[in-house]
Amino acid sequence: MTDHMRLQPGTLWPAILRQTAHAFSCGALRPIETTQTTIDDGGVRFLVRQVSSLARKDEDRQKQNAKTKAAGGGVINPFRPYDPDLFVADLTDTHIALLNKFNVIDHHLLIVTRRFEPQEALLNVADFTALFACMAEFQGLGFYNGGAAAGASQPHKHLQIVPLPFAEGGPMVPIEPLLASAHGNDDRACAVPGLAFPHAFARLASSPGASPLEIAQRAFGVYRDLLDAAGLHAIDVDGEAHQSAPYNLLVMPQGMLLVPRSVERVEGISINALGFAGSLFVRDAAQMQIIRTLGPMTVLQRVAGAPAA
Repeated sequence: MTDHMRLQPGTLWPAILRQTAHAFSCGALRPIETTQTTIDDGGVRFLVRQVSSLARKDEDRQKQNAKTKAAGGGVINPFRPYDPDLFVADLTDTHIALLNKFNVIDHHLLIVTRRFEPQEALLNVADFTALFACMAEFQGLGFYNGGAAAGASQPHKHLQIVPLPFAEGGPMVPIEPLLASAHGNDDRACAVPGLAFPHAFARLASSPGASPLEIAQRAFGVYRDLLDAAGLHAIDVDGEAHQSAPYNLLVMPQGMLLVPRSVERVEGISINALGFAGSLFVRDAAQMQIIRTLGPMTVLQRVAGAPAA
């Protein structure tokens, strides 16, 4: 790879705005409209978005299924090749940025490996370098869905980032008030009082002037510590380090949160990493009522993995 495939400082956000306008105008970007409400639970004001229609996404899934059958049942990879109308930027020699085709949150980016790597492979320094190259350009929440049971819908490795704050006038992320009570420091894993599900949290110390690579190397070390603290470990799959169980990872200005997972859904409601940041999505009024009845924290408890023995 050549140097021109690296992100130049100050160019990512203008590229996102430019490509969003283009992709929307040509129909490549198909936002999912939602109505938003808040539910207070356990010291967190959860944001719950109810989609007004998933017809576009369901229609696209039917077309993909038809293509899969026509191709003899092989898996369709939307990232190889990717839709050029969704391409935003070359981030690094190893990663590119694409718009999320069916975005619920504006300017939602996918950080995708150039070559195929499985979503169950452990994150590495290159993944974190690409993520922090984005986070250096705008204030955002990075996240990763480690496996299908953690909400991953594609088998090709990709991180994601959405702009912050989630809502005007509120905290950067809804769980921020609880994170403030965490007692950990110096990048050490700890528990967050009030988070009623298995997890491991660590603050990520920042050094003024540190490069994305330097930050990524430090974040990678914290990530491996969080895996250990949550009872997960690396397993060898054909010479590649894979996760021992599904999990979600949040990379926030306040630090990094890792949550082991046991199941993807509760009462039919799919939960991905954003749920543990305090942002949930439901398909209809019936699912909204389930969230209200159970409470968001209980929903998160039910999909999170058992604590390490």
